[in-house]
Order: sequence, then C-alpha cells, then structure tokens
Amino acid sequence: MPSDTYLVPDLKKGEIHRTELVVKKSRFITSIARTKGVDEAKAFIAKVTEEFSDARHNCFAYNADKPGTSGYAGCSDDGEPHGTAGQPMLNVVLHCDVGEITAVVTRYFGGILLGTGGLVKAYQDSVKTCLESLNTTNMVLMDCYEIVIDHSMVTLVQRLIKSLNIQILNQEYTDKVKYTLDVPLDSAEQLKAQVTQLSSGRAEIKKLS
Repeated sequence: MPSDTYLVPDLKKGEIHRTELVVKKSRFITSIARTKGVDEAKAFIAKVTEEFSDARHNCFAYNADKPGTSGYAGCSDDGEPHGTAGQPMLNVVLHCDVGEITAVVTRYFGGILLGTGGLVKAYQDSVKTCLESLNTTNMVLMDCYEIVIDHSMVTLVQRLIKSLNIQILNQEYTDKVKYTLDVPLDSAEQLKAQVTQLSSGRAEIKKLS
C-alpha cells in the first residue's frame, strides 16, 4: 500500500460494528468504531460502557493513529486479572493493519471460570472475530495549503482541484480569491506546479501544516 494511505474502519461517525462470541457460557460482545484521536477513542469507550453498564467488564484497546504505531494507543483490563484482556486485545489491534480504531469487549460472566490463558484467548478471539467482518477503507493523508489567485483563474483552479481530489476547506472572495485546501500528499507537487503555470507565477501558494 502507498505510504500516503492506510486502512481505517469503513464506519461513519457514531456507527458501531459489533459481533458476539460465547465461551463457556460467558458472552463476549465486541464493539468497534473508527476513532480519530484519543478523545474520540475515550468517548466511544464511555458510550459502550454506559450502554452495557450492567456488564461485569468492559475491556478496551485502541490505536488512534496509523496502523502499527503505539504513540496514541491504550488499553484496560477493566477488572479482569492483570494482562488477560486489555494488552492481548491491544496486540491484535496493533497488528491488524487498520488505524484509527477502538475495540471494546463487553463480558457477561457465565458462571464458569476461564483461567488466565482462557481469558487471553477469549478476548483476543473476540477482537479477531469482529475484525474479520469489519469493512475497511483507505485513509488518504493530507496536508493543508493556502492559495491566493486572481478572480480570472477561479474556473481553471476549481477544475484542477476537482481533478486532484482536493477538498476545499474554506474560500474567501475579496480583491483576490483565497482557498484553504486539504491536499493529498501525492497531489501537492502537481497542484503547486500547475497553479504556478496557470498564473504565470503570480499565485501565492503556502503550506499551512
């Protein structure tokens, strides 16, 4: 996969992908969402925990960044024996090649103790099972640019923006036209070159982030 894209859950904001696994009468309900950043991850965890507030455990693992990175990752055993739920779940999440993802596994105890190894396997299998049916989509990495052009160039530039799959974040019309744009990394050089050519070097182009 190109370095400027990565897989994320194909879920809209507020949408949850959910599966259930039964192990020795204990129910393991896995809820997965796309979470852009740690705050969204924590909000989703709180939402699921509230939904299943009568459950004995709502264990979680999240990676709020690119696949495989751990700088914005976290997990919790939520009362299960240390290391039997959160970390095993996180190991699956970090190695699933999907980023911006949070998994919460809700357990309703079935009366039969699973033991340390049984718990590890149950929580890992719960996340793996949910991931197997999870639809994913490509996340395209963007940089933010600002361009300032003459009014006479608007039609040409808008056509260029559309052809390069660039998103217009803001536009201002004064004596000039100023666009704030989200530009895919692999389109940035082409945007700069073509805008410079179309304007004969008169357009202003600068990277904001």
